[in-house]
Amino acid sequence: MNKITEDIIYIGVNDHNIDLFEGQFAVPNGMAYNSYVILDEKIAVMDTVDANFTDEWLSQLKEALNGRKPDYLIVQHMEPDHSANIVKFLEAYPETTVVGNTKTFSMMANFFENLDLGEHKLIVANQDKLSLGKHELLFLFAPLVHWPEVMFTYDSADKVLFSADAFGKFGALDVQEEWACEARRYYFGIVGKFGTQVQAVLKKAAALEIEAICALHGPVLKENLSYYLDLYQTWSSYGVESAGVMIAYTSVYGNTKKAAETLAETLTEKGCPKIVLCDLAREDMAEAVEDAFRYGKLVLATTTYNGDIFPFMRHFIEALTERNYQNRTIGLIENGAWAPIAAKIMKGMFEKSKNMNFLETSVKINAGFKSENIAQIEAMAKELMQ
Repeated sequence: MNKITEDIIYIGVNDHNIDLFEGQFAVPNGMAYNSYVILDEKIAVMDTVDANFTDEWLSQLKEALNGRKPDYLIVQHMEPDHSANIVKFLEAYPETTVVGNTKTFSMMANFFENLDLGEHKLIVANQDKLSLGKHELLFLFAPLVHWPEVMFTYDSADKVLFSADAFGKFGALDVQEEWACEARRYYFGIVGKFGTQVQAVLKKAAALEIEAICALHGPVLKENLSYYLDLYQTWSSYGVESAGVMIAYTSVYGNTKKAAETLAETLTEKGCPKIVLCDLAREDMAEAVEDAFRYGKLVLATTTYNGDIFPFMRHFIEALTERNYQNRTIGLIENGAWAPIAAKIMKGMFEKSKNMNFLETSVKINAGFKSENIAQIEAMAKELMQ
């Protein structure tokens, strides 16, 4: 058994069969679906796991219980990778009281048509408390982080914050990898749109003394918690995490690619601390989105295509704006053989974005990359470095 504290046991599972999380995010190192048990005078189980791991999870739960029966199943999030085994759990432990909020149980009825909890249902409100004995649980609603029913649970005895999907990451727990990269891709891919809501729940968490964060994905966070909290503060406020420039491009015959590469080389010569060069047709889109949010400056280079812009660039910009991309500096490089309008279209796609600063310098390529474009790129690099 994997003990988080003397009374809290980890009973999650690793999934290495999954290729796309939520049907769209590549997870080469798999996923973890986390679940926990709090042992006290009364026992609380924190969420279930994905439907593909019912037997493994129930077996681990049985071992953790060591002959006892759970009193509560606390449902913090109704997404199926965490709620799928509610019915199977209740078949094994029918006397357990299910704890959730009003929206939790509305969703539960939608997922499980014939589930009748009867008297085994406890509806909690924001800031309600539930005593297990020594452990007193405080429920903190976290709507739209990233579903409307989400709630956190704080254990005041062990000072543990059960944070639902917040502070989660891609990757199974039996694979060693740096937290921030896959946590960042997870955050901006899944939670990034809801920065305002994350900020609200971070303010609630700031009032708590936290010694461990137990998310529903990824490792238990115990050391240097300020590092993780500070990153979430930066991400959710749409701040700049790292100094540098991301250059995102699409290219048909290589001329726009040449412009992007020339800009990267010029920035390197000028001492730019970090340059990310991204071919949007070939790089994972979630990785590209992650980098756009990480750095403070973004250069977009694409072609006019069918009276619009190249599809991968349109997809990329839409992925940014739907996640409330803001507080950034953007440079534009366009290409067009006879009627280039890509720069105008790209700029227009950000018209509803907040605090966007567009460079005065732009680069216009008429079909082929020419000497005049080198001068424009030099000017753009100089402006980016100011």
